[in-house]
Amino acid sequence: MTKDLPGPTLQAMNRLAPLALFLLLLCAAAPARAEHPFAGGEKLSYDLFWTFVHAGTATLETLPDGEAEGKRALHFRALAKSTPFIDKFYRVRDQIQSWVDPEVTRALLYQKDQEEGDYVRNYVIRFNPQGTMAFRYSKGALKNSVLTQAGTFDPLSMLFYFRTKPLTVGYEFTAPVTDGDKAVLGKARVVRRETITTQAGEFDTLLVEPEVKDIGGVFRKSPDAKLQIWISNDARRIPVRVKSKVIVGSFSMDLTAYQGPKPAL
Repeated sequence: MTKDLPGPTLQAMNRLAPLALFLLLLCAAAPARAEHPFAGGEKLSYDLFWTFVHAGTATLETLPDGEAEGKRALHFRALAKSTPFIDKFYRVRDQIQSWVDPEVTRALLYQKDQEEGDYVRNYVIRFNPQGTMAFRYSKGALKNSVLTQAGTFDPLSMLFYFRTKPLTVGYEFTAPVTDGDKAVLGKARVVRRETITTQAGEFDTLLVEPEVKDIGGVFRKSPDAKLQIWISNDARRIPVRVKSKVIVGSFSMDLTAYQGPKPAL
């Protein structure tokens, strides 16, 4: 059975899953903030596919408010894991966490923990108080530092920042983002309105296409690479579907369930 899923393809597939989650391709019983479409208790569940193979599942969550770097913070988490079938020859367990200021104007802390086959990678990105430098640590040691603009986000919090924006066809979005290796200006454009159906139901959505030229990896190697994200055309602005096209195939992620924020007490 495994002959249809060669190692290099599986490795690329599982590298793309967390990447799509970044570019998207997400507090106990905290009161919802009127200016944010998300709040504590929100949980989005997804199925992940490599071409037509059901490769894994993922969740995007808004966790309880807390603190990061001595400051009050919103806490987001993304999880991805392979299916039991894929586990037999390439087990994936990835967790990404992000903490941002309550107004969602910049990232405060970012943590990525990857377990993909024999590959294990854990690192943290911290920002100086002025938000002009990002420092990447692994095993407690400083590995890299980059200059950043004020108001810089990490790959996960960029999604939540994007969800705070009123989206319309033709809208163009830009914001600085860093992964601790480099800092770039992330860009995306709302292309058109579409109705799509997933396991979670039928959705009126807006198709968003981010620029992928600065992403690197298989996107950089693919001359016709494309990343598409369908966001619900309502106040929640839920990422409903993600698709990518790269040199080694195609990746997709579909919403299977939505759990709204917990009601304010």
